[in-house]
Amino acid sequence: MWRARRPVSAAMFALVVLVAFESFAVTTVMPQVAEVLDGRALYAFAFAGPLATGVVGMVVAGAWSDRRGPGPPFAAGVVLFVLGLVVAGAAASMPVLVLGRLAQGLGGGVLNVTLLVVVARAYPPVLHPRVFAWFSTAWVLPSVVGPSLAGLVADLAGWRWVFLGVAVLVVPTTVPLLGTVRGAAGSAAPDRAASAPAGDRAARRVAWAVLVAVAVLALNVAAQLPAPWSQAVAATAALGAVGAMRPLVPRGALRARPGLPAVIATRVLVSGAFFGAQVYVPYLLVDRDGWGTTASGLGLSTSALAWSVGSVVQGRLGAGLPSRTAVRLGTALVLAGVTGATLVTALGLPAWALVAVWTATGAGMGLGSSRLNVLLLGWSTPADQGRNSAANSIADSVGAALALALTGVVFVTAGGADGYAGPAPFVGSFLLTAVLALGAVLVAGRVGVPPTERRDALTPSGGSAGGSAGSAAPSAPST
Repeated sequence: MWRARRPVSAAMFALVVLVAFESFAVTTVMPQVAEVLDGRALYAFAFAGPLATGVVGMVVAGAWSDRRGPGPPFAAGVVLFVLGLVVAGAAASMPVLVLGRLAQGLGGGVLNVTLLVVVARAYPPVLHPRVFAWFSTAWVLPSVVGPSLAGLVADLAGWRWVFLGVAVLVVPTTVPLLGTVRGAAGSAAPDRAASAPAGDRAARRVAWAVLVAVAVLALNVAAQLPAPWSQAVAATAALGAVGAMRPLVPRGALRARPGLPAVIATRVLVSGAFFGAQVYVPYLLVDRDGWGTTASGLGLSTSALAWSVGSVVQGRLGAGLPSRTAVRLGTALVLAGVTGATLVTALGLPAWALVAVWTATGAGMGLGSSRLNVLLLGWSTPADQGRNSAANSIADSVGAALALALTGVVFVTAGGADGYAGPAPFVGSFLLTAVLALGAVLVAGRVGVPPTERRDALTPSGGSAGGSAGSAAPSAPST
């Protein structure tokens, strides 16, 4: 089964490698970019903005994929992603850079959903843990080299080439992949006429996605307002974002109803906890500990490696590790790591302690996030794979975007926008994400066991295939 799908797997693997490089590189150099462009106040916005626009891309891609397959939306996503990188790399001010990041996020949201749809249609359920383990493997080299390489490029050639270099590499990688994605999806796609949502329903979903994006962007703007307007606007925008997200996710997701709704709710909370805190790890190492751009990427590298190890472990265990158990363990590790980061910062412990606790956080994400994807597809039918994949990606992005926006308000309110003002801005930001991680732990037990996983656990073929899911995977870790 796996050998016949190697061309598709290799093509997607290469794209994920480049996306991973971009993620680690931008997170590493953004403290320097904020200083050069005098944009510390927009620091969180530069991360939350693309997540917000990504929601719109995800909804469009989900309906588009269900109707015509992932090929056309994939091509559009590539164009938007590259365009955003070019605009950000050429920006002369922080607002222009944020504008480029918004376009980049829109394209990235489309790519995220289309790749999930390809997995759902081109691979049988028993191979899903293995596919996501390989996706995670694609983050190994970027996680080790990406932060340091980005710092080196920024020091030698300038931070702009961190954006422009990725844009140059994405084009030759995705051109041959266009035909591969179209062919793979077409061979396994369901009846598109039957599965396509009504046009007016799709339009309403896009409208709700736009409202989510506007609310998240307004939440980030709130950080620039004086108190008490900042807190009032932030609270209103946060409630608006959650309310607008409700029609875009499965019914009962906001109440964490057992099954697919709880999978989505867990994704919102754990993504918010991890990504809301991660951007402040290199920032703290630079501001408090005086680490350079290259060295500050160490915390991201070790965390990504741990994410890789956790993902490979779940892939090797396959059906031997129930997905619900993996999600429970993963969220517990994320809670321990984020809480540890809060304590390390509040107590003024050395930088290596921050790197250590953040490494544990990455291990939790690797263990739990891959199995959340498995659970998502296990609870989906061919007719709603695109819509549910979009809901999963929306949960990922909205959770992270809301956390980034709220931590941005906390960070600015505590004086973080005016230069290093002590640990308070960072402690407040980490503490907020710890609350989200606690919520993820409480909800994780409700994700349930989908029918596909029950069948795999009961049949020898399911168990052996699940066990071999990681046997062919490299010994190197993955994300």
